[in-house]
Amino acid sequence: MRSLYKFLFFHFLTCFGLEETIGSEIIHGKKVPEQLMLYMASVQDSSGHHVCGGFLIAEDLVVTAAHCQHGNPTNVVLGAHDLNKIDNDTNRYTAESCLHPRFANSRTGNDIMLLKLSKKVKMDKNVQKIRFPNSDIKIKDNAKCRVAGWGFTRNGGKTVNVLQVVDVPFVNLKVCKAKWHHFGLDLPDSAICAGGYGSNKGFCKGDSGGPLVCGGMAVGVVSFNMRNNCDYPTIPNIYTNISKYRHWIKDKKRECKM
Repeated sequence: MRSLYKFLFFHFLTCFGLEETIGSEIIHGKKVPEQLMLYMASVQDSSGHHVCGGFLIAEDLVVTAAHCQHGNPTNVVLGAHDLNKIDNDTNRYTAESCLHPRFANSRTGNDIMLLKLSKKVKMDKNVQKIRFPNSDIKIKDNAKCRVAGWGFTRNGGKTVNVLQVVDVPFVNLKVCKAKWHHFGLDLPDSAICAGGYGSNKGFCKGDSGGPLVCGGMAVGVVSFNMRNNCDYPTIPNIYTNISKYRHWIKDKKRECKM
């Protein structure tokens, strides 16, 4: 029976796929005021094309999703909520990727990557870093969190230039695992879930790598959901639990160099 579940799951993926497309917009969200969420980063390729979201955790370090590596990220834009209003001299930074060594694909976990910036960012009214957990997180079921990005706003839609944000409910991990197990996927313990189930809000194509923010702290990294399933509610959205990688992040702060 387990083999049958897996066969049906991968058949489902063949037809519909997982949200692993590089660059993932926000469903039923709203524009982010320019003075808020100043840690948000647009991760871009060498041509200046937005491929993923990310967030600043130190003066020279941005967190994003490991699967974003497929988009060949070489640049990070900070301090620009509107991607049509980028000053390359002040907003753009070259970056080197530090991929988690055990990452294989989003479904098996370790979907986290650090981007080491070529120079330190000056914290000011346009750019600020965000805190991340220094211990295992404990978040109540249905707690209101938020996710932001420049991705699709609906199925078959398109990305936007102005940063969007939406509130999403935190989903109990046991419930989340059970929902995904029904489709033959056993989520890793490093996953956390929010939105996409019991809610008409969540992320979609183009928001990958962005943060799940709860209580003013980045607790998750946008990883995947069911492609063509951004109209909700069906199965919870999946994020990488940052607290599981806090020691790795701290080590990479020293080791990851340009």
